Amino acid sequence: MTTAINRLAAETSPYLQQHAHNPVAWQPWDEQALNAARAANKPILLSIGYSACHWCHVMAHESFEDEDVAAVMNRLFVTIKVDREERPDLDQIYQTAHQMLTQRAGGWPLTMFLTPDGTPFFGGTYFPKSPRYGLPGFAGLCEQVADAFEKRRTDIDAQNADLRRALADAVPPAPTFSGEFDARPLTLAGEQLMKSFDRINGGFGGAPKFPHPTDLAFLLGRRGEALREPALFTLARMAEGGIYDQLGGGFSRYSVDERWEIPHFEKMLYDNGPLLGLCADAWTQTGDPLFRRVAEETAEWVIREMQSTEGGYYSALDADSEGEEGKYYVWDRKEVRALISPEQWQVAAPHWGLESTPNFEGHWHLKVEQPLNESDRHLIAAARNTLFAVREKRIRPGRDDKVLTSWNALMIEGMAHAGRVLGHSDWIESAERALTFIQHTLWHDGTLLATFKDGRAHLNAYLDDHAFLLAALLEMMQARFRREDLDFATALAEALLDRFEDKENGGFFFTAHDHEALIHRPKTGHDNATPAGNGVAAFALQRLGHLLGEPRYLDAAERCLRLFWPQMSRSPAGFSSLLLALEEALTPPNIVILRGPSEELGEWQGQLGADPRRLVLALPKEIAGLPAALAKPESDHVNAWVCCGVTCLAPTASLAELRQILSNA
Repeated sequence: MTTAINRLAAETSPYLQQHAHNPVAWQPWDEQALNAARAANKPILLSIGYSACHWCHVMAHESFEDEDVAAVMNRLFVTIKVDREERPDLDQIYQTAHQMLTQRAGGWPLTMFLTPDGTPFFGGTYFPKSPRYGLPGFAGLCEQVADAFEKRRTDIDAQNADLRRALADAVPPAPTFSGEFDARPLTLAGEQLMKSFDRINGGFGGAPKFPHPTDLAFLLGRRGEALREPALFTLARMAEGGIYDQLGGGFSRYSVDERWEIPHFEKMLYDNGPLLGLCADAWTQTGDPLFRRVAEETAEWVIREMQSTEGGYYSALDADSEGEEGKYYVWDRKEVRALISPEQWQVAAPHWGLESTPNFEGHWHLKVEQPLNESDRHLIAAARNTLFAVREKRIRPGRDDKVLTSWNALMIEGMAHAGRVLGHSDWIESAERALTFIQHTLWHDGTLLATFKDGRAHLNAYLDDHAFLLAALLEMMQARFRREDLDFATALAEALLDRFEDKENGGFFFTAHDHEALIHRPKTGHDNATPAGNGVAAFALQRLGHLLGEPRYLDAAERCLRLFWPQMSRSPAGFSSLLLALEEALTPPNIVILRGPSEELGEWQGQLGADPRRLVLALPKEIAGLPAALAKPESDHVNAWVCCGVTCLAPTASLAELRQILSNA
């Protein structure tokens, strides 16, 4: 393989840097590459992936590192490589286009062939070097695609016009609903989720099985036990399965089977943040020590392995180490038996499934197969510590150490919430450090940036960055109020309205008004692996609007809900983040403002506990310059004000009376 460096060497993305020494003449997505395709009237080969992706590595080793395959690619195409985590706008557009062209779900690596104007005319995901799995060999496929581009351009142009119309039709039309919202979509969503609920293993649907944290949050917030129980059951099965790292904490991205047993081993920041918060809430509802332990182990993993010394959280851990998927995590049974004591083995072997047949390529991946007796917990804890120490000496999976604003926001929110619920001030401090890093490094003169690595912050941020960060700030202010966080939250809210809102039709575009022109400008309310930016924006703007008494924020949230109301009414499954916003549009959250001496505020907060339908802000009396809605009178003792929507009760200086008021509410 040649050691010549292509244009990716100057990029910040670890994924792009992994391909900097390929013999493929890769270019980043920029004007230079796009102009080259237009000038030469040459098709573009667009490859989208991410650093922790196993099949991305496979295709790279098979094809992109092969001199002969690379020569074909370089001769026929302008080749562009994109990190889907840095450019979610491009990934969203071309995944949607792939689904329209092939009528199949996409994934990574995404391999798309574009005309010089950026419109895709053929695509797929992974392609092998030689024909197998019913797929053509990649070099031969490239020859066929280039031949079609040369000889069937009229047909391709007609198809491209149809595709662009279909993409435009994917944006919801101007809202026609002008009536009152009601709770029917909430009821229907619960019914639809229950139909797909796996009553044996937990989760929704079959293999491969993803966590769906936004759906779990929706169910966990229902008032009826019949809907909360599936969420609790799913979280417990995940916590006991192989998707959860039984030694080091943290969840893998998904399970390849329906039992949560064998994961696709990469660990992503974006779902561990919400799952951390959900485990804390599950512990609050049940008192089950399993949920508290999993929350503690996951938070410890994040602080230990995923937080930089500067404060920002890293993006992901690879599925592979030493070129093999899962090698870092799996065990030989004889090795485990030799490492731990006979007493520990007697408990660990049945508990972790080591007495069963190997479950991953001749090795054992640990999962909970049999429950523990309370008296045996100390033996498992000792065995876990021993195996973890040994595993720490292995060659680690690669770590994607770029800092993404949106994913950091999800972890900040999860860490702050779990720290508040479980009483871990160190988790709140971790969240504060990450938030301070984002504010000082990725926020400049009212403009938010999307990614940071190696001292360089760049790429204008997307809707998700703004919305998720606003939601995280609302959680941080409940965990530990800082005036600068409130100022940051209002600045972000203004940026959301100024740069992303569709003033005419409502809702928020994924890209800002001054973003580069692409073949499509998405505006979706559907949740994916992360919650929909429109849903989180509506939810957070509503909460901030109620908190500050700012009608512009409430009006923007209502316009967003009206835009997506027809979709939510017809088939609300997949719209859980918007449904949470709808729920608070119907019944605004209780807002509790505590004002008094700092030393007493913590006791009051602890006594109130955490309720997802409630915002509690503890404002030390020495804080000055608060907005009118929060500038409550100071005294030498704590006073509490409770509001719901535009209705506020008289203040109380009695904690017992406050608890009674909230209980009645």
